[in-house]
Amino acid sequence: MKIKNYELFQVPPRWLFLKIDTDEGITGWGEPVIEGRAATVKAAVDELMEYLEGKDPLNIEDHWNTMYRAGFYRGGPILMSAIAGIDQALWDIKGKYYNAPVHQLLGGRAHDSMKVYSWIGGDRPAEVGAAARQMVGQGFQAVKMNATEELQYVDSYDKIDQAVARIAAVREAAGPDFGIGIDFHGRVHKPMAKILAKELEPFRPMFIEEPVLPENNEALREIANHVAIPIATGERMFSRWQFKTLLTEGYADIIQPDVSHAGGITECKKIFSMAEAFDVAAAPHCPLGPIALAACLQVDATCHNAFIQEQSLGIHYNQGSDLLDYLNDKTVFEYRDGYVKIPDQPGLGIAINETHVRKMAAEGHHWRNPVWRHRDGSIAEW
Repeated sequence: MKIKNYELFQVPPRWLFLKIDTDEGITGWGEPVIEGRAATVKAAVDELMEYLEGKDPLNIEDHWNTMYRAGFYRGGPILMSAIAGIDQALWDIKGKYYNAPVHQLLGGRAHDSMKVYSWIGGDRPAEVGAAARQMVGQGFQAVKMNATEELQYVDSYDKIDQAVARIAAVREAAGPDFGIGIDFHGRVHKPMAKILAKELEPFRPMFIEEPVLPENNEALREIANHVAIPIATGERMFSRWQFKTLLTEGYADIIQPDVSHAGGITECKKIFSMAEAFDVAAAPHCPLGPIALAACLQVDATCHNAFIQEQSLGIHYNQGSDLLDYLNDKTVFEYRDGYVKIPDQPGLGIAINETHVRKMAAEGHHWRNPVWRHRDGSIAEW
């Protein structure tokens, strides 16, 4: 079997899909994208696919190493996301070739289903109590929300008080056992992160996420020594080599690699296993499309330390198109009591509605994240 050709589809709301065809008629799908940089990743996929055309798609480990190691300059969000989407599509082909879901080819399931959480509150959280009650009513057992709007390096306690009030509203609405993930989103610098984390401790969050930017991960140790809340990070880390330092230094309790950003199924399986050796949990990042979610679940299924999965159904980014719109069988991601079953059809376990993909690719998108500024005119972290 040989790789014959490929196509890329930039589809709304902010995704990029990859289709790889083989000469035996087996097709694989992947989702290589960095939110806000879809066109850039698309160009990187075009360059990397030069290595693969005419090759046997089943030799995934060799293809991964060729794409990663054959370039003198390597790593980073663009290249690793391009590799990730190609890797997903190759695993999809391999599963279909052997008539097995990807998780069976990775060693089989350690989980029959995976707990999922839903987003509430959007980029600028306001009234979140009612949204939390709605999620409880839909059967979710956990949500994630942004902790705060933009903060200066040293900012007012009023903003801290506002953030605490929002978390208090969610805890009151959802009850004492409901999981609350609180995303600092890299918006909070170390001086304020310590204050905010300490103030949130009484509400027993499931975790605090990216309390500081990943380039400031050395500050996580100080925050970890300051509070007892589990610390999660990793959505902006892209390879096992970046996670190596995080794990050996004991900075984090939960890692959040993205299977569409951190080298795909091949790399994320290795990252999860590295984390397990350090008694660190995994909660993969995935505010993306259906291919990315399917790929996450295939890896989750095989990893004992995977405990919850982000998913984008109804997220505030999905304006006009949503997670299920691109699937033939929309029941594959049917959430029950806050869990989703691991897809067990061959490959990634989903059937893409190619007609709809082509229709929406004609519409395309030009999604960019907001650009925020502080009152003094300086750029703010989004």
